[in-house]
Amino acid sequence: DAVKTKKINNLIEIKIRDNGTGIPEGMADKVFQSFFTTKPTVEGTGLGLSLSYEIVEADGGKIIVNSVPGSYTEFVIHIPA
Repeated sequence: DAVKTKKINNLIEIKIRDNGTGIPEGMADKVFQSFFTTKPTVEGTGLGLSLSYEIVEADGGKIIVNSVPGSYTEFVIHIPA
């Protein structure tokens, strides 16, 4: 697990990486959709990443997801400095 930050020109970059099982192929493009979850219905609503995405976008930033199934998932957040 790792969290890294750095300033790139007028952006702040935050990288959050885990060493979990990664996101299965075909699901990475869905993780920011409201109510999307891989958990059973009683365990989660799937709003966390959707709300985070909307907040970052509203502030002029973006979130990118990089994942290697079986290895890791990394979220890269760019926000204006």
